[in-house]
Amino acid sequence: MPPLPDLTPEDRPLAGLRVLDFAQYLAGPVAALRLADLGAEVIKVERPGAGDPCRQMIVNDQRLDGESLVFHTFNRGKKSVAADLKDAGDLARVKALIGSADVMIHNFRPGVMERIGLGYEDVRALNPGIVYGAVSGYGPGGPWEAKPGQDLLVQALSGIAWLNGDAGHGPVPTGFAMLDVATAGLLVQGILACLVRRGISGKGGRVDVDLLSAALDMTFEQFTCFLNDARRAPERHALGNANPYQPAPYGIFPTADGHIAVAMGPLAKLAEALEAPEIATFAQEEAFVRRDEIKDLVAKRLAGGPTQGWLDRLEPAGFWCAPVMDWPGFAASDGFAALDPLQRIESPSGEAAETTRCPIRIDGAALRAGAAGPHLGADTAALLPEVAPAPV
Repeated sequence: MPPLPDLTPEDRPLAGLRVLDFAQYLAGPVAALRLADLGAEVIKVERPGAGDPCRQMIVNDQRLDGESLVFHTFNRGKKSVAADLKDAGDLARVKALIGSADVMIHNFRPGVMERIGLGYEDVRALNPGIVYGAVSGYGPGGPWEAKPGQDLLVQALSGIAWLNGDAGHGPVPTGFAMLDVATAGLLVQGILACLVRRGISGKGGRVDVDLLSAALDMTFEQFTCFLNDARRAPERHALGNANPYQPAPYGIFPTADGHIAVAMGPLAKLAEALEAPEIATFAQEEAFVRRDEIKDLVAKRLAGGPTQGWLDRLEPAGFWCAPVMDWPGFAASDGFAALDPLQRIESPSGEAAETTRCPIRIDGAALRAGAAGPHLGADTAALLPEVAPAPV
């Protein structure tokens, strides 16, 4: 397939909008990144000297311009101003910038922005039409309000870690910051909804999201099952667990040369495709209550042949299945290539790296942006002109 065309900056749906990104690390900056991908001008407001701590979050010694490559992936295409929000002069200049903004995002702990003088009511007084987005770990109020809002900790508190792994395992978290990314998506949804409302009525708004609510939202299917099952803890499968509320054969199984994922379907059809008549002795209604027995038989059969051989049997039979790929295999696959999912980003000094593009397509075109993250304070002079501080 030919590569996707790139959507021009002027054709992006949020072109002309200004977003102020006061956030750090992941959820808030990723939400602002998505708005930038969609065409908004995004300005990071950072502390002088250090900036977003993510600038120093070096993973596997991967750097761009001496800073974390991870920082650049979260903040590509943005601008940066450096301002000390505890300094009266800097705060006055930031407030003037707020007056020109359409959206403002922060992920300070509850109460911090209010103490600085940049809480929602303060900001709305400066700019009545602004859409104000706030990210927290656990929502305002409540006994966990002061806990660190970090992805792994919220997975632990929300019960998600007990959904993964097999029954004999301890708690197993996901291997990526799932809740940060999900929270970012929820924030973008809320911001876009308020921007639509503002276009109709002129009214701005406040959007609050938190990682704990995102955890519930991501697991709403399983949590609803829990609520309506006498609130009993979900019981993970003895092997191949992929969802504790799914019947056999749902899960991942070893084969002679790798692994295969097998989803739901009629046991009789599975038995025929695998030439395993012992599976057909179970009635379909037993697929959940006797799932471990059934999956044990499936696992023993699948272990005796190569992955592709089983795919060649199961796919023509209409049974949902897939090979379990690692990243080298996935990146080399035709399915990956068909997405045309990558882009190159370049830093102000000319260093470059490869990363993923925005997953959204608009009018059949991709949303790529070649600029990496900004140098700390690179746009301070242009965007924060001197203003007189407000009288005390």
